[in-house]
Amino acid sequence: MPTRYAQIRRWRAGTAIRSRLNDLTGTLVVVTGGASGIGRASARAFAAEGAIVVVADKDLDGARDTVALIDHPDSAGGSTAVFGGGAHAYELDVADEEQIREFAATVRSRHGVPDVLVNNAGIGAIGAFVETPQSLFENVMEVNFWGTVYGCRAFTTQMIERGTGGHIVNVASAAAFMTQRNLTAYSTSKAAVFMLSECLRAELIEHGIGVTVVCPDLVNTNLTRNSAYAAPSSEKRAARRDRALSIHRRLHVEPERVADAIVSAVRHNRPIVTVAPGAKARKWLSRLAPRVVRVGSRFDID
Repeated sequence: MPTRYAQIRRWRAGTAIRSRLNDLTGTLVVVTGGASGIGRASARAFAAEGAIVVVADKDLDGARDTVALIDHPDSAGGSTAVFGGGAHAYELDVADEEQIREFAATVRSRHGVPDVLVNNAGIGAIGAFVETPQSLFENVMEVNFWGTVYGCRAFTTQMIERGTGGHIVNVASAAAFMTQRNLTAYSTSKAAVFMLSECLRAELIEHGIGVTVVCPDLVNTNLTRNSAYAAPSSEKRAARRDRALSIHRRLHVEPERVADAIVSAVRHNRPIVTVAPGAKARKWLSRLAPRVVRVGSRFDID
């Protein structure tokens, strides 16, 4: 059993190794869910910092569009790939563990071991717990939580074997620490991602691998529009969707803001990043006034 002093020395050594990511020029970054929203914005932000970006998504055409924004900025109206490597698109369903294993092996053979992994792919579900089918709950967990686990396992193993550190970014949500009725499946999946990230950060520090969990508020992406809405009738599902979209239009932030926070978190090895005032308020309320949060969560969001 190693002494605590030996453990502390390994932590310090790992932190020193990871510090090379203060400069992202020439690094290899893998982004899942990169066809749109936070994933697309993150791919462009890392490319602008000089990284080579691997963009993966279930929507291959969308992933290719993201790559075009990076590799052909003049024609596509996109950002600029500062380093010569540009970007590469792959089709990937993060809920399929075997697909992720094969994808990780392909990335390693074609591009090398990633320096940064952004687990961003996710889906939404809105509806009361008793009205949410078990199949829907499981699908949300498979994509949002297990997809993150699979990605972390596949690429962390590579980073450890290489021995030069790296960084993992897991995109969760402010819902991870703020309870709210009618978001049970989604909030549960994101809370699990939050705790996974915190545990991995403690484990991986000695290997020079940093871990960040990103918890934004509502973001201007397709998540709310494409969420599954659980209700006993089509009329109630439509009403629930209209209500959610109305809130989204009033309160959202742009994905580029989240992407900038992600890049900064990697460069400075930040453990938890909240984006937008609403997310920051929810984080502190959950810590300082949990009873108030519990009472407030009983009301529908207006």
